[in-house]
Amino acid sequence: MRHAAAVLVAVLALTAITHTLAIQRVPLTKVPTTAHVLAFSGLGYKHLSGPFHQIELEDGTPVIINDYMNAQYYGPVSVGTPAQTFNVIFDTGSSNLWIPSLTCGSNCGFHPKYDSSKSSTYHANGTIFKIMYGSGPVAGFLSDDDINLGGLRVKQQRFAEVNDVSGLGLAYAIGKFDGILGFAFDSISVMGIPTVYTNMLNQGVVNSTMFAFYLGQEDGEQGELTLGGYDENHFEGQLTWVPVTSATYWETHLDALMIGDQKMSNATKVILDTGTSILAGPSEEVAAIAKSVGATPFPLRPSEYIIDCNAIPSLPVLSVTMAGKTFTLSGDEYVLNVQGVCLFGMTGLDVPPPSGPLWIMGDVFIRQWYTVFDMYSESLSGPRLGFARASKSQKAAAPAPAAPKIELA
Repeated sequence: MRHAAAVLVAVLALTAITHTLAIQRVPLTKVPTTAHVLAFSGLGYKHLSGPFHQIELEDGTPVIINDYMNAQYYGPVSVGTPAQTFNVIFDTGSSNLWIPSLTCGSNCGFHPKYDSSKSSTYHANGTIFKIMYGSGPVAGFLSDDDINLGGLRVKQQRFAEVNDVSGLGLAYAIGKFDGILGFAFDSISVMGIPTVYTNMLNQGVVNSTMFAFYLGQEDGEQGELTLGGYDENHFEGQLTWVPVTSATYWETHLDALMIGDQKMSNATKVILDTGTSILAGPSEEVAAIAKSVGATPFPLRPSEYIIDCNAIPSLPVLSVTMAGKTFTLSGDEYVLNVQGVCLFGMTGLDVPPPSGPLWIMGDVFIRQWYTVFDMYSESLSGPRLGFARASKSQKAAAPAPAAPKIELA
């Protein structure tokens, strides 16, 4: 796989109303690029075919997120009493929490494993759990226990103890993440299990329906997942809001996707997914866009592309219009320079009707556009997404109530 290192970066490709409680911050940190092998596991192609598987003030609960090679944004969640800690990918493209079980044995490699016998708050369930990723299944059984995320405690969260991770292959074997914590809607949760954020709201741990992602833009720069609101220090100007059109994934209407002044897509749906490292769309459209900017298919994975680094300054602007609002990426924002090899930040992904065709705005987009996920807006009587240009450098944070921080690697 060493000869494929150039493209490994390309994909994980395819994963309130009142505002009185302080938001909680979970810090995220970028580490050097090496683990884009996730792309080759197919993890990024998560269950897109079906459900198998504002705060206006400086207020909220932030959670630090670290970026592993621009492909994995993950951080710690503690399970049980006393706490057992696991690094999980925070994924707005799925809805369940799973971690490796003590019963997984060598199948889970060197990842830490949850031992229910050591937790005084554990309650057995035992129901078989299965979720299907593009690379294959992950399976185990359900359990209930208290969890802690960013200093916020959720009582008796139902989650999966996984003992079969064979479907994830090498990505899991060498990856930094131990499990996945989903931030999509309950409607696509396997077995209808309430999500961690739903339980936070129901238990009064947070009382804002908003959470937000700021992804560090440079290696070593910290990012942040904010629970219970958003942080104005992480963006420029004002938030632009668009309605969520399907409370399954974080989906809204795609009006147009353009390179320069040329319309390049006929798809009408777009999903905001922190579990996908780049942009993904219909294969024919991605191929046409790649050709228009001079990108060429990577020999071993023709759905992914490389481009001459010297061409970046002259690349046209990519414009994405969602629900009447236009957001742009410059050439150096949609091309990833990995150790001198430039990867075009798009891949082909064909999702059949009725779910598709669609585009996925992954981390390539979210790094440039601070994204607020609001599960319910009174003005829209439903969920919405907020976008603003991400700050290019960290501003000094305004004074806020002290809160625990979680390192995300």
